[in-house]
Amino acid sequence: MVHPQRVTQRHIADVLGLSVNTVSRALAGKGQVSDATRDAIRTEAERLGYHPNSHARSLVSGTTMVVGLVITNPSNPFYAALISAVEQRCRTAGYSVLLLVTEESEQNEQEAVQQLLRFGVDAVLGVPIQNRPDAWESLAKAGLPVVLLSRDIPALGFDFVGIDAEQGIHDAVLGAVGEGGVRRAWLFEEDLEISTTAERIAGFERALSDLGAAPADSLVIKVPTRRTGGASLPWRPDDAYRMAAGLITPGNHPGLVVTGNDYFALGVYKALRECGLRVPDDIMVLGYGDHPFAAYLEPALSTVRLPAHAMGTRAVDFLLARLADPDAPRRAALLPPDPVHRASTRGAA
Repeated sequence: MVHPQRVTQRHIADVLGLSVNTVSRALAGKGQVSDATRDAIRTEAERLGYHPNSHARSLVSGTTMVVGLVITNPSNPFYAALISAVEQRCRTAGYSVLLLVTEESEQNEQEAVQQLLRFGVDAVLGVPIQNRPDAWESLAKAGLPVVLLSRDIPALGFDFVGIDAEQGIHDAVLGAVGEGGVRRAWLFEEDLEISTTAERIAGFERALSDLGAAPADSLVIKVPTRRTGGASLPWRPDDAYRMAAGLITPGNHPGLVVTGNDYFALGVYKALRECGLRVPDDIMVLGYGDHPFAAYLEPALSTVRLPAHAMGTRAVDFLLARLADPDAPRRAALLPPDPVHRASTRGAA
């Protein structure tokens, strides 16, 4: 089989009887090239199927026009929306996106950062694992602009865009229970030692305090994080189901169950059905994330909608500003989530 040869500027120059330098200047929109010649060169480039060599261009410009994006769990609908927003905003600014996934593995995170350094990306957006900042320190030492997403590492001084998870859960709990209040409440939360988990727990406990509940009336249940070989697998409803089924009985249950993600709420729903408890008459359920299935459960799940698109767009804007002015003061933003009250709670619709 004869493989077609990559079309270069030399091919265009030879066809038109021009110098490579003239072709290069015309395609780059630079230099003294007549409109007629420029049009002829672009027409021939399109006919031949010419595409610029980005590697060669980066050697000349010193930039790759590529942004690295490091996330933990692509199966999470929130991250899927975030990736889309980042890609859209980067594309409008002329950048491509190189996506790398860590699955909450420190080894994967180290390898992802080293790959970004080898590739020579211009900047990095990332969700850090937070256990150890070593990998991100490598990016700081290399002088790469970095914007952290969702989870911060304040000591490194990177720009940061997060979600006010504490206030979001606090407001959602108060809105969910309505004027009737709640006697006891349980929170089914991930057992990952990350800031977003801690923030949700803090918001949950503050809400119960504001409702006048005693500390003994709140319970935080840590659900295993599906770890296999140091990595984290996608959320599974049965993780929360098994724990709820072992704790909740008709004679021992709270008035409200809050879950750190909507997948856990799926498991809690099943446990409650098997126990003969009705939602929301016997027990209210509040999720987190507003995943696509939440509105279609029976009853529809009250939850917290997260501003994934706004976060991705704001993060890229921060990154572009940092590229334009490396010495500017640190930028940080906490975006407000949006409580969504549906039939699984008794709060305002």
